[in-house]
Amino acid sequence: MIIQIKGNVNFPITLDPSVWIFDDRKIKWDDFFNKDITLENEETVPTDVFDQVDYQERVKPPVKNKITASNRKEWLSNTYVMPLIDFLNHAEIKKEATNAVLQTDDDSHTVDIEQLKDGLLLFAIDGRQIKEQGPAYFLFADGSNKENPIKGIKQIKII
Repeated sequence: MIIQIKGNVNFPITLDPSVWIFDDRKIKWDDFFNKDITLENEETVPTDVFDQVDYQERVKPPVKNKITASNRKEWLSNTYVMPLIDFLNHAEIKKEATNAVLQTDDDSHTVDIEQLKDGLLLFAIDGRQIKEQGPAYFLFADGSNKENPIKGIKQIKII
Protein backbone atom coordinates (compact mmCIF):
# COMPACT_ATOMS: atom_id res chain seq x y z
CA MET A 1 0.00 0.00 0.00
CA ILE A 2 1.23 3.45 -0.87
CA ILE A 3 0.64 7.06 0.15
CA GLN A 4 0.47 9.86 -2.42
CA ILE A 5 1.59 13.43 -1.74
CA LYS A 6 -0.05 15.69 -4.29
CA GLY A 7 -1.92 18.93 -4.76
CA ASN A 8 -0.18 22.26 -4.29
CA VAL A 9 3.35 20.85 -4.76
CA ASN A 10 5.90 21.12 -7.55
CA PHE A 11 6.54 17.37 -7.60
CA PRO A 12 3.79 14.91 -6.64
CA ILE A 13 5.41 11.87 -5.06
CA THR A 14 4.43 8.40 -3.89
CA LEU A 15 5.58 6.95 -0.57
CA ASP A 16 5.97 3.24 0.13
CA PRO A 17 6.05 2.69 3.92
CA SER A 18 6.73 -1.04 3.45
CA VAL A 19 10.41 -0.31 2.71
CA TRP A 20 11.03 2.22 5.49
CA ILE A 21 12.19 -0.47 7.92
CA PHE A 22 15.51 -0.35 6.01
CA ASP A 23 15.66 3.47 5.95
CA ASP A 24 18.12 5.17 8.31
CA ARG A 25 15.75 8.11 8.82
CA LYS A 26 13.30 6.01 10.83
CA ILE A 27 13.05 6.73 14.54
CA LYS A 28 12.12 4.31 17.30
CA TRP A 29 8.76 5.21 18.85
CA ASP A 30 10.19 5.15 22.37
CA ASP A 31 13.16 7.31 21.41
CA PHE A 32 10.97 9.99 19.86
CA PHE A 33 8.25 10.22 22.48
CA ASN A 34 10.38 9.58 25.58
CA LYS A 35 13.34 11.80 24.74
CA ASP A 36 13.86 15.29 23.39
CA ILE A 37 14.51 14.51 19.74
CA THR A 38 14.04 17.38 17.33
CA LEU A 39 13.61 17.05 13.60
CA GLU A 40 15.88 18.95 11.28
CA ASN A 41 13.91 21.15 8.93
CA GLU A 42 15.88 20.58 5.74
CA GLU A 43 15.96 23.54 3.34
CA THR A 44 14.03 23.17 0.14
CA VAL A 45 15.72 23.30 -3.21
CA PRO A 46 15.55 26.78 -4.76
CA THR A 47 13.54 26.71 -7.95
CA ASP A 48 15.23 29.66 -9.60
CA VAL A 49 18.80 28.36 -9.45
CA PHE A 50 19.48 24.66 -9.66
CA ASP A 51 22.96 23.43 -8.85
CA GLN A 52 23.04 19.62 -8.97
CA VAL A 53 26.13 19.29 -6.75
CA ASP A 54 24.72 21.61 -4.10
CA TYR A 55 21.38 19.81 -4.22
CA GLN A 56 22.99 16.39 -3.78
CA GLU A 57 24.86 17.62 -0.71
CA ARG A 58 21.57 18.69 0.89
CA VAL A 59 19.65 15.53 0.10
CA LYS A 60 19.88 12.90 2.82
CA PRO A 61 19.36 9.61 1.03
CA PRO A 62 19.11 6.51 3.17
CA VAL A 63 22.49 4.93 3.83
CA LYS A 64 22.69 1.31 2.79
CA ASN A 65 24.10 -0.32 5.89
CA LYS A 66 24.89 -3.99 5.87
CA ILE A 67 21.97 -6.00 7.19
CA THR A 68 23.09 -8.21 10.06
CA ALA A 69 21.25 -10.71 12.21
CA SER A 70 21.33 -8.29 15.15
CA ASN A 71 19.86 -5.49 13.00
CA ARG A 72 17.12 -7.78 11.80
CA LYS A 73 16.26 -8.85 15.35
CA GLU A 74 16.13 -5.20 16.48
CA TRP A 75 14.00 -4.18 13.49
CA LEU A 76 11.52 -6.96 14.18
CA SER A 77 11.01 -5.99 17.81
CA ASN A 78 10.58 -2.20 17.70
CA THR A 79 7.87 0.25 16.73
CA TYR A 80 8.98 2.95 14.28
CA VAL A 81 7.91 6.35 13.02
CA MET A 82 9.14 8.26 9.96
CA PRO A 83 9.39 12.06 9.93
CA LEU A 84 7.52 13.58 6.99
CA ILE A 85 9.78 16.62 6.51
CA ASP A 86 12.23 15.06 4.03
CA PHE A 87 9.43 13.82 1.77
CA LEU A 88 7.63 17.16 1.87
CA ASN A 89 10.82 19.00 1.01
CA HIS A 90 11.35 16.74 -1.99
CA ALA A 91 7.78 17.36 -3.14
CA GLU A 92 8.43 21.12 -2.78
CA ILE A 93 5.28 22.55 -1.23
CA LYS A 94 4.31 25.78 -2.96
CA LYS A 95 4.46 28.99 -0.93
CA GLU A 96 0.73 29.66 -1.16
CA ALA A 97 -0.16 26.30 0.45
CA THR A 98 -1.67 26.63 3.91
CA ASN A 99 -3.20 23.27 4.79
CA ALA A 100 -3.09 19.59 4.02
CA VAL A 101 -5.92 17.09 3.80
CA LEU A 102 -5.06 13.64 5.12
CA GLN A 103 -7.32 11.28 3.19
CA THR A 104 -8.09 8.00 4.95
CA ASP A 105 -10.18 5.01 3.92
CA ASP A 106 -13.46 6.67 4.81
CA ASP A 107 -12.73 10.17 6.11
CA SER A 108 -10.47 13.19 5.74
CA HIS A 109 -8.64 15.33 8.28
CA THR A 110 -7.26 18.83 7.70
CA VAL A 111 -4.01 19.95 9.34
CA ASP A 112 -1.95 23.08 8.78
CA ILE A 113 1.32 22.88 6.84
CA GLU A 114 3.52 23.34 9.92
CA GLN A 115 1.76 20.50 11.74
CA LEU A 116 2.29 18.35 8.67
CA LYS A 117 5.99 19.23 8.37
CA ASP A 118 6.53 18.40 12.04
CA GLY A 119 4.39 15.27 11.76
CA LEU A 120 5.34 11.62 11.76
CA LEU A 121 4.01 8.51 10.12
CA LEU A 122 3.83 5.40 12.29
CA PHE A 123 4.59 2.60 9.84
CA ALA A 124 5.70 -0.43 11.88
CA ILE A 125 4.42 -1.85 15.15
CA ASP A 126 6.68 -4.43 16.79
CA GLY A 127 8.66 -4.57 13.56
CA ARG A 128 5.63 -5.47 11.48
CA GLN A 129 4.11 -3.41 8.69
CA ILE A 130 0.72 -1.95 9.57
CA LYS A 131 -1.89 -3.94 7.64
CA GLU A 132 -5.12 -3.05 9.44
CA GLN A 133 -6.07 0.55 8.71
CA GLY A 134 -2.62 1.01 7.15
CA PRO A 135 -0.23 1.62 5.57
CA ALA A 136 0.55 4.34 8.14
CA TYR A 137 -0.87 6.40 10.99
CA PHE A 138 -0.30 10.16 11.25
CA LEU A 139 1.00 11.53 14.55
CA PHE A 140 1.52 15.11 15.65
CA ALA A 141 5.08 15.78 16.81
CA ASP A 142 3.89 16.88 20.26
CA GLY A 143 2.34 13.44 20.80
CA SER A 144 -1.11 14.91 21.41
CA ASN A 145 -2.76 12.18 19.32
CA LYS A 146 -0.43 9.25 20.03
CA GLU A 147 -3.24 7.37 21.79
CA ASN A 148 -5.60 8.09 18.89
CA PRO A 149 -3.58 8.64 15.67
CA ILE A 150 -5.13 9.38 12.30
CA LYS A 151 -5.24 5.88 10.81
CA GLY A 152 -5.37 4.59 7.27
CA ILE A 153 -3.56 7.46 5.52
CA LYS A 154 -3.88 6.92 1.76
CA GLN A 155 -3.21 10.40 0.43
CA ILE A 156 -1.81 13.73 1.57
CA LYS A 157 -3.26 16.55 -0.50
CA ILE A 158 -1.61 19.93 -0.07
CA ILE A 159 -4.08 22.82 -0.47
